[in-house]
Amino acid sequence: MKKRVTKAIFPVAGLGTRFLPATKSIPKEIMTLVDRPLIQYAIDEARAAGIKDFIFVTSRGKSALEDYFDHAPELENALRKKGKTDLLEALKTTTMDSGAIAYIRQQKPLGLGHAVWCARRLLSNEPFAVILPDDVIAAETPCLQQMVEAHAETGGNMVAAMEVPANKTSAYGVLDIKEDMGSVVSVKGMVEKPAPGTAPSNLAVIGRYILTPEIMNNLNKIKTGAGGEVQLTDAIAQEITTSDNVYGFRFRGQRFDCGSKAGFLQATVAFGMARDDLRGEFSAYLDRPDGARSAAQSKRFARHGLGPMTGPYWLDRRAIGQPGGSRYL
Repeated sequence: MKKRVTKAIFPVAGLGTRFLPATKSIPKEIMTLVDRPLIQYAIDEARAAGIKDFIFVTSRGKSALEDYFDHAPELENALRKKGKTDLLEALKTTTMDSGAIAYIRQQKPLGLGHAVWCARRLLSNEPFAVILPDDVIAAETPCLQQMVEAHAETGGNMVAAMEVPANKTSAYGVLDIKEDMGSVVSVKGMVEKPAPGTAPSNLAVIGRYILTPEIMNNLNKIKTGAGGEVQLTDAIAQEITTSDNVYGFRFRGQRFDCGSKAGFLQATVAFGMARDDLRGEFSAYLDRPDGARSAAQSKRFARHGLGPMTGPYWLDRRAIGQPGGSRYL
């Protein structure tokens, strides 16, 4: 009988340098997408998938993450006295039961594989999930839940994958497909950031994994690779060789790379447009002749050190999930 996936690792030790100066004092994972921080989206997805134990791999300067998931008695009492029950209800998703979250320190930035390895003592002989909060996935059925359901049939190791244009494969880890079974593919190899024109497929790995305990054994043996980091993909690739039990999963949904400024902005627009309480006013602003594009190109923004905000995504509804993609939001 296959064991259920009930534990998830959240690697959140990164410095978030692409978002400086904001991340000088605020963890990137606390930055808000509309009115919820990135980490909340990851936690909600994990809960929907049946995760019960949440393991955060953190570093110095991340105490705000711990505070975010704690009770806030003064705030709750103030809201209760003012009768703001809707806001009290919203706060419920931000608090966790005692003992549900564990925090592990990654002392040195040695890569994703090392971050996962740091959590080894909190895992027993059981499969576990890894969620990268930078990848926010809008879907009717949360991505990890889709994967857990598929994993119940396949077992082994599973990585979330999405099809990307051929000219973008060099930015991802790409799967070499052994057998394509629809939403699930068996994998015979993984190529990290292949040179243009050399990718074995256009199926790219993104930040959701379900892994076997053997991955930790592999990480124990792996030496640092490129950039002095321990690569998680190397540990997964070893399982292809020794156990032939690695699968890719084509999830149903739309992924936003919130680890980049452009991706974060695209997600903000998409999630804002998906909100009934925001769509009307926000859409009207985007459509105004003197609205977003005009304001972004004005001298007022230049005074704040901001250049013109132009490009294919600024007012292109197709790129932000409106329409079509909105069904995932």
